Amino acid sequence: MIRCHLARMMGEHKMRIADVARETGLSRATVTLLYKETAQKVDLEAIDKLCELFDCGIGELLEHTNQTTKLNANQ
Repeated sequence: MIRCHLARMMGEHKMRIADVARETGLSRATVTLLYKETAQKVDLEAIDKLCELFDCGIGELLEHTNQTTKLNANQ
């Protein structure tokens, strides 16, 4: 499973979805899907813009975890 840390990063920078959309040029829908971790696909350009905005690497924005980690946390 791929985890997106956009919500945490936005919180650290006190940014709202509208702020990120405006600063990156991404649609609110794209930012919302990543924020809620419900995106099925992500465009590389979107990842690039988010990394530029937050001055981070891909590994700080996205993380690969074992599927069972989230399943165990919900029990």
